[in-house]
Amino acid sequence: MSVLKSSMKDTILWLDASNYLFEATKHRFFFKSVKIILPKTWKKNSTYSRLKTESYNKADIIIADPYLKYGDDPYTLQYGGCAMKGRYIHFTPNFLLDSSLLKVYGDRGRVFVHEWAHLRWGVFDEYNYNAPFYVSENARVEATRCSAGVTGKPILQNCIGNQCATRECQYDGQLYEAGCVFVPDLNQNSKNSIMYMQYLPSVVEFCDKNTHNYEAPNMQNKMCNYKSTWEVIMESDDFRNSSVVTGLAPPFETTFQLLQTQDRAVSLVLDVSGSMLSYNRITNLRTAAEVFLIQIIEVGSRVGIVTFESTAYEKSPLIQITSIATRQRLVQNLPTTAGGGTNICIITTAIGTTYGSEIVLLTDGEDSSMSVCREKVRESGAIIHTIALGPLAARELEEFSNITGGLQLYAVDVDVPSKLVEAFSEITTGSGDISEQSIQLESKDQEVNSLGWINNSVTIDKTVGNDTFFVFSWSRTQPFFFVRDPKGKEYGSSDFTVDSSNLKTARLSINGTAEVGDWHYYIQNVDTIVQTLSVTVTSRAASSDVSPVILQAYMERTNTAPYPVVVYAEVSQNFLPVLGATVIATIEKDNAAAVTLPLFDSGTGADMTKNDGIYSGYFTSVSGDGRYSLKVSAQGRNQTVRLGRRQNRALYVPGYIENGKIQMNAPRPELADEEILANLESFSRTSTSSIKLDNTGSLLQGLPPCKITDLDAYIENETIVLTWTAPGGDLDSGKADHYIIKSGADLLSLRDEFDNATSVDSFHLIPQEAGSTETLKFKPENLIIENGTIIYIAMRAVDDTNLTSDTSNIAKATWFIPPKVSVPTDDEDNTSDGVGDGINITLIVAVVAGCVVLVCIIVSSTVCILQNQKKRRDPAIRM
Repeated sequence: MSVLKSSMKDTILWLDASNYLFEATKHRFFFKSVKIILPKTWKKNSTYSRLKTESYNKADIIIADPYLKYGDDPYTLQYGGCAMKGRYIHFTPNFLLDSSLLKVYGDRGRVFVHEWAHLRWGVFDEYNYNAPFYVSENARVEATRCSAGVTGKPILQNCIGNQCATRECQYDGQLYEAGCVFVPDLNQNSKNSIMYMQYLPSVVEFCDKNTHNYEAPNMQNKMCNYKSTWEVIMESDDFRNSSVVTGLAPPFETTFQLLQTQDRAVSLVLDVSGSMLSYNRITNLRTAAEVFLIQIIEVGSRVGIVTFESTAYEKSPLIQITSIATRQRLVQNLPTTAGGGTNICIITTAIGTTYGSEIVLLTDGEDSSMSVCREKVRESGAIIHTIALGPLAARELEEFSNITGGLQLYAVDVDVPSKLVEAFSEITTGSGDISEQSIQLESKDQEVNSLGWINNSVTIDKTVGNDTFFVFSWSRTQPFFFVRDPKGKEYGSSDFTVDSSNLKTARLSINGTAEVGDWHYYIQNVDTIVQTLSVTVTSRAASSDVSPVILQAYMERTNTAPYPVVVYAEVSQNFLPVLGATVIATIEKDNAAAVTLPLFDSGTGADMTKNDGIYSGYFTSVSGDGRYSLKVSAQGRNQTVRLGRRQNRALYVPGYIENGKIQMNAPRPELADEEILANLESFSRTSTSSIKLDNTGSLLQGLPPCKITDLDAYIENETIVLTWTAPGGDLDSGKADHYIIKSGADLLSLRDEFDNATSVDSFHLIPQEAGSTETLKFKPENLIIENGTIIYIAMRAVDDTNLTSDTSNIAKATWFIPPKVSVPTDDEDNTSDGVGDGINITLIVAVVAGCVVLVCIIVSSTVCILQNQKKRRDPAIRM
């Protein structure tokens, strides 16, 4: 800790980073201020400030150990498309402290600027690990880079033990042999580009319209329709709202503020107005709040209870959770009756100045005077999580969450408390310590006929099992039920607890750590008529040493017309993506039928990147403006589920050439597949979110097919072969009516003048269901395929109402016969050696952020603190 404090005096690296961004953005942006959240396990210090509305979950940058060895690649998690902000940047302590990594990633401040452009402006990498070379329009094999003016050589490095030798690459088919890498000259004339290789001393700019390499098969071209990174940045709100700053350096030095996480202080502020008597709301509220107090809120937290209608009443002051007895004492103060009007602003009399505390505000009513107390809410320093219950909850409610950084949650009206329980279950600690958090494994509600059954199972994997609870609820009469664990032990109704003040809910607490495997539950409706039954299962991490699988659900509108809604579900285990899961989203709105849709991690349709652990799908059944709730269920079976690697990792520089001499770095450490596969097993997870939609008219007038993003082309026996994934008739749902396919000799002309390009005969091709693989073979007219032939192909899909998709990615088919050359001789041996620079621990707390008046939160944490031959098919060139 003393080392940390002393290192903070030296912020030169972050001043350099601010200067670098200032120059790169042509004197518009710089890093002005930084807030750093320290873990609560660190020793307290009077110089540390309390958190206000900052939290780990909202951090722009997270500093934490990787899950697996050799996981020090910096990366930015990006869900959406071009120009859409990312979620967070992840740095490891090794990246910030191990000076030997400077050789392979470059100056840390420069790396941060690269990642910040991902996060803030939604641009993408201009290199491609999977397609490091391509055949250019001038019939040369070029490195995937921007700008094309960056000089260097294609080099192959062979290592035996610690001894490595290099030689120039040989051709294998149309491209270079596997393992070949582009090694740049250290001294360049090119100033571009930061999204390719900010490592190079000369690189101080983003590629712009004049320097952009539109031929390169990289993500920037694919996602941003062949626009340069600087063009995308110039279209951002940041750029439009900024101006050039005079002077050669930023007008302010970066400032730092240290904040430290404290134990949670949470006030439940619950609506008990007369409308809460409708639809079983007050009973469901009590049950859901009881689940929060017994199962969700963490030990050590302080919790208070306030109810309100026209007046606010303190039912319990803040009490620290130390035992089940204190939890039960709080439960006894939950409301059981309701009456009176609704005055939401009355809660401000109970808020005061409560820096770092949280308020859970639940209401079903309207209050036209909410705008009166907006400023008092803003100044309170509290984070306000809002839960809107039913269709009439105040429209302004989400504004309280927006201005304080809280969660916005919504529960539809049903006869059982499951929807409210799902909302409360999302309000977990923002400390970043996942071992403290309650994890929702299962949440279901179902109408069951008389004498009908719910027979199902929930998987408890080895990463969870502590504090495991089964909660059954019913709308009329107590059903017959029992639970059977993986070893066959049964828990009957006598093992459950039924609260005397709430006779419609039963809770089973599993002692110790629950058995690993499938837990089966059986519930029979013994009433004479149909009734609604619900099941909720929660648990916590089995050990602080192993992070559990986590599911996070989001809904977001895209930034391009007709602005459809995309559902995202991130499935991960300690920053690594979980692949092969079955992910289902259920979207509900009051007075509308529930919509269920599968989410996919396929890199097509709504999904941006294949195998990144982010499962996506378009929500096409919007039924008007208003609130929509989202529940996502993820199931993993150990035969199919596995961990993956992050897709958009920072460029690991293979080496450089200086004064004609090749200096190679050690090859990038890679994990064998079996090291990843062995770490995952079957699991069940559930997560909830919500969204409030306005101006949905464009979504009600019909939706076109989604853009095709994986069109591929190659030449085979003088025939061009196209493959792609079929879109739907409505985005990625159903099927299209027909395709329009065009070809041309110039990429940008095909992009800009698609309608005037040469048509490809596809009249006989009948589109298949969305998600199917489509194939088309054709011989181009008036074109002789010979050495150096390049043809570009793009397509659109059209639905049965003549709505047309955006133009697809532009595929490139090439026929290239490399020149015959003699086999090159081995170059001199180059043995990688480390750089012995001193460690500057400033970096662990000073990953600066913010631009002009933007403020970035940095979270510094480590796992111990938290609790202790590539295949290439020729002649195709692919992304």
